[in-house]
Amino acid sequence: MNQRIRKAVFPVAGLGTRFLPATKTVPKEMLPIIDRPLIQYAVDEAVEAGCDTLVFVTNRYKHAVADYFDKAYELEQKLEQSGKHEQLELIRNVLPRHVRAVFVTQAEALGLGHAVLCAKPIVGDEPFAVLLPDDLIWNRGPGALKQMADAAEISGASMIAVQDVPHEQTGSYGIVATGNFSGREGRIDAIVEKPKPEVAPSNLAVVGRYVLDSRIFGLLESTQPGAGGEIQLTDAIAALLTEKPVHAYRFQGTRFDCGTHIGLIEATIRYALDHETLSDAARDMMQSALNELGVQELK
Repeated sequence: MNQRIRKAVFPVAGLGTRFLPATKTVPKEMLPIIDRPLIQYAVDEAVEAGCDTLVFVTNRYKHAVADYFDKAYELEQKLEQSGKHEQLELIRNVLPRHVRAVFVTQAEALGLGHAVLCAKPIVGDEPFAVLLPDDLIWNRGPGALKQMADAAEISGASMIAVQDVPHEQTGSYGIVATGNFSGREGRIDAIVEKPKPEVAPSNLAVVGRYVLDSRIFGLLESTQPGAGGEIQLTDAIAALLTEKPVHAYRFQGTRFDCGTHIGLIEATIRYALDHETLSDAARDMMQSALNELGVQELK
């Protein structure tokens, strides 16, 4: 699999119940970090990695993501007439001109593996990426997916992003067992979905970035439903291991679990402190709030 990835799949059919009532009308992927929704950060990461076809797997009720990437003729006209060219360019450039967005409906909520399988008619028989927008990865250098795509192009292996987690938290993640790492990657020997700490093969947790061989589609088609009646991507990856090399990749960057309240808060703070024009004001505001609580200087 030394072919460069050109297609990226975004499973965005979830209901986002952790963020109710906000997600009653706003998909969790549209929750903002500063002035851009989560999905925009994931899309930018995919485009940076070289993807020019973006496949959004959604459900029949969620239209906001498609609306976001569609043209807004009336808004564009008003901005142009008002001379607000900077704002006009912002909404025109949510997708570069050479990139196309394709929307596929997941008729039933049958799990992440099923959502990925829904993208098969668009992806075909070439390697592709999967990005979970909930996992926002911040890095001043190349994005996590570009790092992984570069490594996959060299090694020919599928790549799964991993990070070290406290051993007591293994029950919240897919966990991999690997051989020796070379640089940032190591071949996966086994993968287990949410093992209890006492039986977890390691503390290397799978997070929401994948570069996968198209063989995964055939394996997903034969994967039986697992926990909760869902088709688990982890199970299909476990089968892929027996046929082709799959590597764990320790990406450079900081991951924020924006599927949780505290993760969304952490990401907002980090991006505010790193923002070109807002960083000083954000730091002063946070320091003022800490002072009111009797906390010492923000370092």
